[in-house]
This record gives sequence, structure tokens and C-alpha cells, in this order.
Amino acid sequence: MSLVLSLLATAQAAAAAPAAPDYRSAASWLCLPNRSDVCSTPLATTALNPNGYGSTGRSTVATNPPLDCFYVYPTVSRDRGLNSDLQANEERAAAETQFARFAGACRTFAPVYRQMTTAAIAAAALGTDLRAAQNLAYRDVLAAFRNYLATRNAGRPFVLVGHSQGSWHLQRLIAEEIEGKAIAREMRLAIIPGFNVLVPQGRLVGGTFKSTPLCSRPGETGCVISYVSYRTNNPPPQGALFGYAPAPGTTIGCVNPARPGSRNWERLDSYWFARSAQPVPGGPIVWSRQGHPPTPYLRTEGLVSARCVNQGQRGYLEVRINADPRDARTDRIGGEVGLGGFFLPGWGMHLIDVNAPQGDLVRLVEEAGRRR
Repeated sequence: MSLVLSLLATAQAAAAAPAAPDYRSAASWLCLPNRSDVCSTPLATTALNPNGYGSTGRSTVATNPPLDCFYVYPTVSRDRGLNSDLQANEERAAAETQFARFAGACRTFAPVYRQMTTAAIAAAALGTDLRAAQNLAYRDVLAAFRNYLATRNAGRPFVLVGHSQGSWHLQRLIAEEIEGKAIAREMRLAIIPGFNVLVPQGRLVGGTFKSTPLCSRPGETGCVISYVSYRTNNPPPQGALFGYAPAPGTTIGCVNPARPGSRNWERLDSYWFARSAQPVPGGPIVWSRQGHPPTPYLRTEGLVSARCVNQGQRGYLEVRINADPRDARTDRIGGEVGLGGFFLPGWGMHLIDVNAPQGDLVRLVEEAGRRR
């Protein structure tokens, strides 16, 4: 609790949020096509196979891809105050780990916005009304999206990509700016994990969204990929922030990113940032018996599997590690959110929502680009 109070004191003592960004300026974007930025910088990546480290390669940028991706990053800012400044530090790191690989499938657009900070999360836990801070952050996302459509899109189909707070803002954007409008025809997918999408139990639409359904089969477009991740045998507790719907008769939507519509276990194509400093249950990960990773990023195929679970008000992506003591590779992964020496039970494996199935998510975008 002392850490929460410290964060709250930091937020309350801070100055007002900076002036709104000008999205006509390239400086207000983390990622834009045809320039050198965090999304065009190759990411050195090594395959981690059952027998140890394999080949090393780098992420690529597609030449003239058929669609765009518009990304809103999650809560990462440690700035003072309830809303961040416009100096992209943690934000740049988030875009690198979560979004840069999408450049191999789409043109990448990522605005800098005055997001709610980590201190705002602490303030919310103590009952602070965050509606003004939320609305300020959303206004930036909305302004950036409108600028993108008006001056940068040129009639191209697009995919929305977000996580956590970013997914929350994109939910509102879809509901207020896309559903029921002509632009909805150009939205190929909305990939918005890490924040609850409400649906009536047994249905694909009708809660958070009026007409935009959860994706229910491979190759479907105009739909939503959403889920919140929890470790197997550790489902969301009653009243959890993620994965537990607030009212009987509703549940949290779950789409398996490896195979939309599947209720079975599906093997994930994962990309991990092997140099993360985030705490992990059981201590730091030893990725391979062969020693330290040779590159900052590792790719594993099938180390992790996931399935969608809906049980009453609970809805989540159940994640398991396919541990094999004969493997050279790790039998553990992280993902839980640590605070003050504890892991938050109502957040699940929030930190790996994007990276555990990142290869699958990029593949979904590639497939959407092939459909007209």
C-alpha cells in the first residue's frame, strides 16, 4: 500500500498535462511509413527450439503492403501526474516490443498521446475519479485517428491494434467513430487484447459493441480479436479487473489468436523480449541451458498453448506452458503484473497478452490484407 500511496502522491503533486499534440506534425507520431523510426528498425531475433538456440534473423518492413495498422500503446508512462507528457520513452519501448513486427504486414501508424499514467492506476485503486484523465487521453487518440483518415490513409483498409489502455480507447473509437458508418467497411480487424470486451453469454456481439462481432472463424474480417490472458489452473477471481464480467448474463469475449473460433488448445507463435526486467513468479527466466540469449528477442513456436474459456461471467484465454524437462529451453514464462513484491491476481498474465501470440497476430493481419 505504501507504494500505491507514493504513486498517488506523485500524481497529485504533478503539474497539469501538456498541450494537445499536433498530429499534422510527424513529431507527434512514434511510427509513420517510409521513415526511420521504432517500427522500421530491425529487431534481432533468435529462434529458441527444443534443442536450444537456432538461427538468428531480423524483423522486416513490407514493401507496399495492402493495408495499414493503427496502434495505441498500453499504460507504460511513469511520468508525474494522471496524464503523461509527450516525451516518448517507455512508450517507444512498448511500440518496439508490441508493434514493430507488424511492419512486416502493414504500414505502421502509432501516435504519441497523453495517456493515463501508472500513477493514475494507483489513484484509481484508491477511488480517484479518472474520467477527466481518461477523456483527455481519448481525445488525443481520436484526434490522431481523424488526422490519419483525413491526411494519411488515402482510402486504404486498416487494422486497429492496441493493448490494455490502448484497447480501451480503441473500444470507444470503434463504438463512436466506426460502427454504423461507411468507414466500418475499411476496418479489416480490431486486435484489442488486454481489456474486457463484454458480450451476452453465448453471443458474439451486443455488449461493448452494437454491430462489430468477435471473430469466430479463420479468415473472417470486420471483426474483433480480444482476450485477456490467465495462467492455466489460475482463473480470474470473482470481481477481477480483467476476465470477469460485472453483470450476470454477460461474459468477457475471448478469441483465440492462433485460431479464431477455436475452443481447443492451440499452439502459439511467440516473440519474447529476453532482456525484460519485469518480475517473474519463481525468479528470473533461464531461457536455455545453452546460456544467455544471443539477441534481445527470442521466437518460440509451441512452447506455449492457449484456449478460450467462458464459464458464466468469466471469460479468458487460458495459457499453459508445454514444459518438457528434456528440452534445452525454459519451462517457465512470466506475464503477471508485480507491485510492491506481490503479483496482482485480478490482472492475470497481462504483460504477455500481445507477445505470447505475436506471430499469430501478425499472420492474421497478413491474411486480412489478402482479402478484399
